[in-house]
Amino acid sequence: MLSIFWSSLSGVLIILIMIAAGFVMNERHWFTPDSPKAISKIVTQVALPTYMISTITTKFTAAELKTLLPDLRYPVLSMLILFALSFAVARALAIKKSHIGLFSSMFFNSNTVFIGLPINLALFGARSVPYVLVYYMANTTFFWTLGVWLIQHDGMKEAKIDFKQALGKLFSPPLLGFVLAVVLVALHIRLPKFIISTCAYLGNLTIPMSMLFIGIVLSNAGLSRIRFTRDAWGILLGRFLLAPLLMTILVLPSNMPLMMKQVFILQAAMPVMTNAPVVSRMYHADYNYAAIMVTETTTLSIIVIPILMVAIKTLVH
Repeated sequence: MLSIFWSSLSGVLIILIMIAAGFVMNERHWFTPDSPKAISKIVTQVALPTYMISTITTKFTAAELKTLLPDLRYPVLSMLILFALSFAVARALAIKKSHIGLFSSMFFNSNTVFIGLPINLALFGARSVPYVLVYYMANTTFFWTLGVWLIQHDGMKEAKIDFKQALGKLFSPPLLGFVLAVVLVALHIRLPKFIISTCAYLGNLTIPMSMLFIGIVLSNAGLSRIRFTRDAWGILLGRFLLAPLLMTILVLPSNMPLMMKQVFILQAAMPVMTNAPVVSRMYHADYNYAAIMVTETTTLSIIVIPILMVAIKTLVH
């Protein structure tokens, strides 16, 4: 048990130090207000896609990748159940009517790529990448359809699901990089060594730049904004207790690979999506509420992740 704890803690400490570095640098005004946007673009449009290509094409076979998609049903089922639970929790906590849609969206969606992928890479290594991407497909589809619809309902009252927007967000550069890599592996196409090496170098930016980004976001948000209100306790309950617990119940009896079970559980417990405040502002919902919840869940995940890792490695083996 102690060795599991120290192993988990050491992986998380690497992440914490990088987040702290970003926080301190931003506090010392090393970054401009536009820096987070630039870093986000570099990570999502350059580092992550190239990481997918370098990792998938060198570490996985076509047979291994073929077995992944059927297990997409686990995150889909988990999010559907969490969606239903979110309204029960909102009613029990008497959440304001103007917050219910945003509350529900944040309750069942998690930050699977910008925080989830680097954390899984640090804790499990490159072998976790396809499992992270399977969860990401479900999570992103739900957020940009059902999640956005709920946020729209808070801000505009007349809400509709934009499937064109959802498809555009689903087929993002990281997922397209993943799809391209899978096609290359399936067709047994080997890229020239200089391309693989270039992709590896650029892909290695993923973890450090993602962690610096989180540090900057926490600095800009201001930790003094953290308030443990009823809304906050409800979101924390969903993100850090009910979501991983439900996923554990779903995957434990299955015959999926051990690491996939562990990744799915950890992905389920990631903080609120950083897109929630952006979408809230776009549709005139309470974006300050969303920003505070991103800050709170991201900050508290620093404490939750080591504890959760010990629980996962103890229960799921």
